[in-house]
Amino acid sequence: MEITSVESFPVEIPLESPVSFSNRTITYRDHAITYVRTDEGVEGVGYSLGYEGAHLIADAVEDMLEPLLVGEDPRDTERLWRKMFDGNVQIGRQGILLRAISSVDIALWDAKAKAAGQPLYKLLGGYADAVPAYASGGYYRDDKGHEGLRAEMQRYLDEGHDIVKMKVGRRSVAEEVERVEAVRDEIGPDRTLLLDANGVWSSANEAIRACRAFEPYDPYFIEEPVMIDKVQAMAELNEAIAYPVATGELEGTRYNFARLYDDGAANVLQADATVCGGITEWLKIAHHAAAYDIELAPHYNWNLHASLVGSIENGLFVEYFYRDMDVKVFDDIVENPLSPDDTGSIPLPQEPGHGVQLDKDALETFRPA
Repeated sequence: MEITSVESFPVEIPLESPVSFSNRTITYRDHAITYVRTDEGVEGVGYSLGYEGAHLIADAVEDMLEPLLVGEDPRDTERLWRKMFDGNVQIGRQGILLRAISSVDIALWDAKAKAAGQPLYKLLGGYADAVPAYASGGYYRDDKGHEGLRAEMQRYLDEGHDIVKMKVGRRSVAEEVERVEAVRDEIGPDRTLLLDANGVWSSANEAIRACRAFEPYDPYFIEEPVMIDKVQAMAELNEAIAYPVATGELEGTRYNFARLYDDGAANVLQADATVCGGITEWLKIAHHAAAYDIELAPHYNWNLHASLVGSIENGLFVEYFYRDMDVKVFDDIVENPLSPDDTGSIPLPQEPGHGVQLDKDALETFRPA
């Protein structure tokens, strides 16, 4: 089997109204979509969230990666990952080029699993047939007060979730404590509450002050309390508070994740296969973490990450966004998106490949002119 072409292009899906987290407001979501096609008619698809740069990721795929891949066997995922990474190491160790590699690698694994006639999670290890999912939300909108926040969380409980996540850090510590208190009161003492600050605090001291104020409400973790490169600050916070730091959604490659382990910066890792280098690299991160008894709870992309979490022994849970909350909208271009059942778990797809089939008519609708 040989790769005959690699195609990549951006899509932009608008939100119905602007939504904010601690340090940013967004009006649309863009993704880079990548197809790897072969001479035997097997087609693999990959993708990555663009953060307004999906067109740059797509250009990197076609300009920098396709020439390295045409004529290669798509099943040689280990060798092709190294070829893509080493072949662009001067400009591609992080950021746009690594997201491009990620989208291609995901497509290669999709093709590989299809060629093997196996669901991806079975091909990778088959640890579980369903994985727990938490309901992610608690974003900021201009017209959303405490009652709106409570109603959102109650909706997640009604759907069957025992784990919910909310954003923190956009407002003063006192105001954020009130928001966290309201959510804890709404969900009760026995359910799991996750907090996400999106790197808003500038120092360990500032993060420690805020996170200690949340301690009475028993958070399970605080996600991205400071920017991802402030590993020492994360380590100081992780040591100083009564609940752990989680991080990694913007981190790339096993080498950076190894530093997080070694420096004691996080107890939960959130490696995103669309960011860190694809499935090939995600597996290395996960298996290395298992040696430290560290669990993975990947960021976003549940349609893919459910299968990855279901393939390893140290998977914790996956992040899920309800489409009508108008925060993550990728399901608009997925033919049969995964969703939790009434127990808050996601059954894994059983068809060959990773199971993420994209609606080509919808892709055309959302391609920029």
